[in-house]
Amino acid sequence: MPNHHRLENLSEAALCHLAEIVGASARPGDLIALDGDLGAGKTTFARALIRRLAGDANEEVPSPTFTLVQSYETPRLAIAHFDLYRLGDESELDELGLDHALERGIALVEWPERGGARLPVDRITLHFSDAEGGERRDITITGTGLWAPRAARIAHMAALLTRGGWTREGAHVDYLQGDASVRRYALLTAPRRERAVLMDWPRQPDGPPIRDGKPYSAIAHLAEDVRPFVAIADALRDADIAAPQVLDADLDAGLLVLEHLGDLVYGAALEGGADQRQLWQAALDVLVHLRAVPADRALPVRGGGAWTLPHYDTQAMRIEVDLLADWLYPFARANDMPADARGEFAAAWDDVIARLTALPTGWALRDYHSPNLIWRSDRAGLARVGVIDFQDALQGPLAYDVVSLTQDARLDVSPTLEAELLDYYCAAARSRDAAFDEPTFRFAYAALGAQRNTKILGIFARLARRDGKPGYIRHMPRIWGYLGRALTHPELAPLKAVYDRHIMALAG
Repeated sequence: MPNHHRLENLSEAALCHLAEIVGASARPGDLIALDGDLGAGKTTFARALIRRLAGDANEEVPSPTFTLVQSYETPRLAIAHFDLYRLGDESELDELGLDHALERGIALVEWPERGGARLPVDRITLHFSDAEGGERRDITITGTGLWAPRAARIAHMAALLTRGGWTREGAHVDYLQGDASVRRYALLTAPRRERAVLMDWPRQPDGPPIRDGKPYSAIAHLAEDVRPFVAIADALRDADIAAPQVLDADLDAGLLVLEHLGDLVYGAALEGGADQRQLWQAALDVLVHLRAVPADRALPVRGGGAWTLPHYDTQAMRIEVDLLADWLYPFARANDMPADARGEFAAAWDDVIARLTALPTGWALRDYHSPNLIWRSDRAGLARVGVIDFQDALQGPLAYDVVSLTQDARLDVSPTLEAELLDYYCAAARSRDAAFDEPTFRFAYAALGAQRNTKILGIFARLARRDGKPGYIRHMPRIWGYLGRALTHPELAPLKAVYDRHIMALAG
């Protein structure tokens, strides 16, 4: 069913701002149909979208009335701007290369009705009409096919940003590179205001049941909407940790406007010449501080309700290590893991997981590594480290985030530096807590290193095989190296023996 949403009385600045929202949300394969009478604002909208994606406010964007199509290469995706007013027959659309344009990027189509049934069903249509004597515009946004829910999100974004004052003259919305998740981001700028980030995270439907009638997300305790993020962000800020402030929200729609913590993620800081030891020690200082923050309490969600961090339980740890058998083994061998090898693998992990789940628990932010840490050298103390992407946090072993950081999946941490950082953390934890059990912590560190790197290898194989994202394969050699280091702990000898027999050869 089509999904209709109406925006009324838009100024030209607001119309251009809507174009930027649509552009920031666009992804390859999108068809954006622009419908309305001559002079209704279609070309104004198209020019604003193209210029913003091109990153050039002076980009020449001629009307394609006579050429029928104009093409643009932008840093993120290709744009084809069609004007079908002079189309003699809808069959001529094939000759204009619409299918090819959608394979390469997005298509803006003026006078879409001339394309008839040749236009894909999956599209968003913006109908432009005059308001207030022609000085302003009313726009009806209609999504059909796969675009139906996305049309609603465009309308919700426009309403949220208008409410927050992000649509006034000089304000802009730009696509912001995100992560491997379904979350999408945009950078918000406006005169005389600090930058902010729009998080677009629609609630995710449950996947198919894979074990005990539950989907993977439920077993692994993955957050399914923005509420955990809001609750955890506020809790971390209350604990003097530099998590982003939630500036505005539409919780039901899954939209948040967040404080922008800075541009210098850890990887960029290293490329700029920052000292890795200094950055990583500062991040460990945050984890040492977090040891004293209770994790076993209800965290208020502004707007009502509360969130309690799930426990990192046996089922969650088990489903994560099984990703290796489910995805990496078939990816590397083109056949399923043999039943006997899988049985040995499961039995060895049963013993390790039983020990891990018996340990005392605290905060486990879960993805505490370089892509989610921002270096803020102009700040002091804990505030130097901005922390993002923590919505899946758990109550788990305190060694988990230390492993995430010192065996970083995206950046090399040398064996020497890793050992120094582990010593640094243990000394800092011991100085704050005389009861700190260092041998047990070091076992947990090694065991969780094996568990986490096993999981990541499975995830990267799944991203490549199922999701068509082969770029993560380049990180696999690093992960194999970390896995080999973790398995050298003497108390993991039985697990190492199983890996040596059945797993390590998969590294190629």
